[in-house]
Amino acid sequence: MKAILMTKAGTVDGLHLSDIDEPEITQVTEVKIKIKAASINPIDTKIRRNGSFYQQPLPIVLGCDGAGEIVSVGHAVTDYKVGDEVWFCHGGLGKDQGNYAEYNVIDCRWIGLKPKNCSFIEAAAMPLVLITAWGALFDKGKLQKNETVIIHAGAGGVGHVAIQLAKLKGATVIATVSSKEKALFAKSLGADHTVIYTECNIIDEVNHLTAGKGADLVIDTVGGKVFTQSILSAAYYGRLITLLDPGQQDLTQARMKNLLIGFELMLTPQLKELNVVRDKHLEILAHCVQWVEQELLKVHVSEVLPLSQVSKGHTSIEQGHMTGKVVLEI
Repeated sequence: MKAILMTKAGTVDGLHLSDIDEPEITQVTEVKIKIKAASINPIDTKIRRNGSFYQQPLPIVLGCDGAGEIVSVGHAVTDYKVGDEVWFCHGGLGKDQGNYAEYNVIDCRWIGLKPKNCSFIEAAAMPLVLITAWGALFDKGKLQKNETVIIHAGAGGVGHVAIQLAKLKGATVIATVSSKEKALFAKSLGADHTVIYTECNIIDEVNHLTAGKGADLVIDTVGGKVFTQSILSAAYYGRLITLLDPGQQDLTQARMKNLLIGFELMLTPQLKELNVVRDKHLEILAHCVQWVEQELLKVHVSEVLPLSQVSKGHTSIEQGHMTGKVVLEI
């Protein structure tokens, strides 16, 4: 089968379209999937630059997100059958095969039926960002109706679905973006207010929008300087959830504000084989299926590329300021 192999850590020169053996079912709970699409996420570019999470020799196949059709099932699989169209977030971290490939074999406990009204391209773009946004907003952030939430990088992969999830909860959303075009995009998704951070001071603007109170919850999808801005934009006794390592930070103001600071890394269940949390992720996807099919939740795919142009997709993400997702059509 065709697959993209990562042969070395570093630049996109380490990604190569290759012919490798198709994976085959070896466990009774596994399914074999013909992959129709796989999205490119920032974690893919980080692994490509820095190397695998595991002490496993290269080459490896990247790609956490995928969608496709089941072509065979193990003897103990009862919830799925050949022909089922599924979506999933599994593999691609350096141990289990990722989804930049024509086929993959995955334990059925990691997959779900994709929304009926979604293409494979749209379905492949969703799992990682949906689970991440849900975890940050609801599981860690405890967002409630009528609260105010700041979603940084509101036009990005996680940000643009987080806006929609927060509005479904009944929250007031302030989205930070880099341009007028992205502000219009965030507004089209339901954001109540947008802050174009290239044109104004985020902290001053948030204080203006909240009458000096600050936001009940801040979702930091950027890290670094934005983490500091998030502390200063949060309300007293507010919550700050970050997706990234904030590095060395002065937490004096966070302590003075009595902030609850949390982290969201949706890859932990796969990295640490935590089955209970894995099941929670599948519950999130099952809930989101309903909203997608009711057309209350959607994903924006900004670029669709063939497998052979994976390097272009990595480059687009690393240049930053993405709108929505980049997907490989396989």
